[in-house]
Amino acid sequence: MAEWPYNTATWSRLRKAHLSLEPLCRGCAEAGRMTPANTVDHIKPISNGGEAFPSHDGLASYCHPCHSAKTARGAEAGAIRSTKPRKGCDVNGMPLDPEHHWRKSLRAEPPRAAAYIQNQLVTKGKL
Repeated sequence: MAEWPYNTATWSRLRKAHLSLEPLCRGCAEAGRMTPANTVDHIKPISNGGEAFPSHDGLASYCHPCHSAKTARGAEAGAIRSTKPRKGCDVNGMPLDPEHHWRKSLRAEPPRAAAYIQNQLVTKGKL
């Protein structure tokens, strides 16, 4: 049998209500897929000081594979950055891990050559 609070009527009602509000898996949605959720997860784990019965803002819906993958990355994989990367890609081929170097390169400043060419075009246009 599951441990407290998951074996209570209060959790059962909260879980059912949350799945009706958020019926699709968050993990799959990030990857561009629509998958029904069947698991409700605490965003801030109880073991890290999270509430046992938080409001819906403190909960997230997942399918079983996504919840298992999140749990395998460690308890901190929700609210705090995990040391283990999130595996997989979205439908466009971009890594799901927000810290992946491909995603970082998108946030980086534009190459200097492009900035130089743009500067030259503006300067020549003014003359």
